[in-house]
Amino acid sequence: MTIIENFFNGPQGDASLIKLRNEAGFGADITNFGATLVSLFVPDRNGRMRDVVLGYDRPADYLDNSAAYMGATIGRYANRIANGTFEIDGEEYHLPLNDHDNTLHGGFKGFHSFIWESEVIETAKGSAVKFSRLSPDGEEGFPGNLRVEVTYTVTPDNALCLNYIAETDYPTVVNLTNHSYFNLDGAGNGNIKEHEILINADSYTPVNELLIPFNTEKSVENTAFDLREWTQLSTAFARLDKGFDNNYVLREACHGAHVPAALVRSAESGIEMEVFTTEPGIQLYTGFFLDGSINGKYGCKYQQFEGLCLEAQHYPDAPNKPDFPSTLLLPGKKYSQTTTYRFKLS
Repeated sequence: MTIIENFFNGPQGDASLIKLRNEAGFGADITNFGATLVSLFVPDRNGRMRDVVLGYDRPADYLDNSAAYMGATIGRYANRIANGTFEIDGEEYHLPLNDHDNTLHGGFKGFHSFIWESEVIETAKGSAVKFSRLSPDGEEGFPGNLRVEVTYTVTPDNALCLNYIAETDYPTVVNLTNHSYFNLDGAGNGNIKEHEILINADSYTPVNELLIPFNTEKSVENTAFDLREWTQLSTAFARLDKGFDNNYVLREACHGAHVPAALVRSAESGIEMEVFTTEPGIQLYTGFFLDGSINGKYGCKYQQFEGLCLEAQHYPDAPNKPDFPSTLLLPGKKYSQTTTYRFKLS
């Protein structure tokens, strides 16, 4: 089932809300503003639907607070680029600095801040909506005209599948992801400290004080970053007082649809989420910078650790790190990645 409604009216035009549901009622509400996931309804152990992503009660807050990236599609480059600078074939490009001396999530006007074209489609997997936009040459300093598509699909087995495609007419860098904050007890139902998490990664990319990685990977063995076994987040936070904001190097077996890159579960709701991706890395961010200043869903103000992000991605600052998987996209080549969030009862 698919329903389309008006969401809000803004300076770029009208934003719509597309509601996708399967026969069991599992489903997603997505807006064409920022190709953003607004709500994700998942049945708990008692059959009650819980909205497991953070967001806002007031639709216009997605426009006013777009820099919080709640549920948004992130591009042209997700995560950080050091000093807002990179080179392609000896030509240097300079991006706006919106995170100290670095560029974060594509700059001030990243993909999260635009209204996208939208098309409701039916696929073999289920009901879907395809968002597309042309990111023009020079947008936020990035070279090349980049045509981007993001398709959200709700499947019969209670999964939300995100498929990204991009093509360019000039060499550029691309790194796309989704920035949803998950709380498996439901948005507005407290923090995630009692959630348990598992990430299938034997190493991570250590960072400096500005969260820029060094040109290396480090084993998680005997560190606070070892999440290869089920770990309660409160236990992890006892060792990391600011929580996580780290890129994990996924095991090669996770690069696809068969082995989950990450799993999260809540004993309170009984909901378990599995994350599958074709990407080489995943950023775990546990919401340390949520400070009570954001008016969230159901009348609450989001505090620290009220949601976690699992951002499937190439590594931060990869354009400046020759040993990292490349994010270079050339004319005639196609960028493609798929990330799936599948839900079940634990």
